[in-house]
Amino acid sequence: MANREPVKRGAERQRPADKPVADTSAAHAHKGAAKHRVDFVAEFKSWIRHHKSTARQSLLRLWLTPLPSFMTLAVLAIALALPGLMFVGLKNINHLSGEWKGDPRISLYLQKTLPAEEAERFSQKMLLRTDLAAVELVTKEQGLHEFQRISGFSDVLEFLDKNPLPAVVVVQPLDNQKASLSALQQALNELPEVEEAVLDMVWVERLSSFVRLANRVVLVLGALLALSVLLVVGNTIRLSIESRKDEIQVAKLVGATDSWVKRPFIYTGFWFGLIGAVIAWLFVEISLLLISTPVGQLVSLYQTDFELQRLGFIDSLSLIGVGVLLGLFGARLAVGRHLREIEPQ
Repeated sequence: MANREPVKRGAERQRPADKPVADTSAAHAHKGAAKHRVDFVAEFKSWIRHHKSTARQSLLRLWLTPLPSFMTLAVLAIALALPGLMFVGLKNINHLSGEWKGDPRISLYLQKTLPAEEAERFSQKMLLRTDLAAVELVTKEQGLHEFQRISGFSDVLEFLDKNPLPAVVVVQPLDNQKASLSALQQALNELPEVEEAVLDMVWVERLSSFVRLANRVVLVLGALLALSVLLVVGNTIRLSIESRKDEIQVAKLVGATDSWVKRPFIYTGFWFGLIGAVIAWLFVEISLLLISTPVGQLVSLYQTDFELQRLGFIDSLSLIGVGVLLGLFGARLAVGRHLREIEPQ
């Protein structure tokens, strides 16, 4: 009996000792997970605060060096405004050519000796053709009146004995293929009533060729100017790195990471790109405002409803976005190249 009692008491004392150990380990695991979450949130907030502080300090450095910053921003603004102006000009040319483009027409200049009745009968015969979609007769009198209205030589034409203009039949073909149009033009030109058949698509093709050439020129010049923006931003960042060489070495000595060291220069490139793009946008808008009146006067002489196209909302955002991207990319190239050469002694 004496031997059983100690064993029983030892077993009873062992059970309470096991339970608190399990509870303590679970509590420590819960506290560790909570601590890990708190540390991650605090680290993220610290990262955001450092980005905000670096962005403000980079902008302040530009403000404290007004002359170098102004010169750099002026070069960037001009380099971005030139392709912006070329893009707006190309946009207006495309809009103007789009208004002029239409279904191809063939103008049939009738014989000058052809009587008005014969011209009317010829136009009715053209209406019966199955390869034409529309036919319009412009009589000699209508042509003379239109010429007087457009040319402004009404006083001179009054001294003529007779109307020198022929009657014109304007036809619109059904088939707009180039080969079909050429064949139809040749067939109509051989009619006895027709003196000459002129296809109006020739000048449209020339305009389209000019627009394609202008597109290519704008792309090439835009690429060259974008390269110049990269070089200007990269050189400016390089000079900034050289002026802060001692500060960078001290920061690396105390354990600053490469990302921490690069961040102020990256934000400098961002501010250069953003502010330069905004100034370029102002240049483009002011230039368009200055030429809008002469363009309106020129358009009124041709009696068209063409309106000068400006930079829209999407185009403006694109210009500013391109400026920011070029600033960031130029800064990153300069930082990645020149910071590797600076190591603490």
